[in-house]
Amino acid sequence: MDTTDATNWETALLTGGPVDGAHMRVTGRPWVIQVTRPCAPDDVPDGVRVEAVYVYRRDARVKDQPLRYGFDAASP
Repeated sequence: MDTTDATNWETALLTGGPVDGAHMRVTGRPWVIQVTRPCAPDDVPDGVRVEAVYVYRRDARVKDQPLRYGFDAASP
């Protein structure tokens, strides 16, 4: 169980996938980070939004900053 205080920001690094090398700040050491990219669909009802979804999972072996999140091609 993670004991990181949710008010403490930590640096995270995303590896692989569409945002390889991106750095960000996270709190509470989430297990999964979801990245979305808007798509341009044809012929959909007004108000419908289509997005590509990419999932990154935290590497539990990394205990120090930057935390590492690897691209999970099999998700969602």
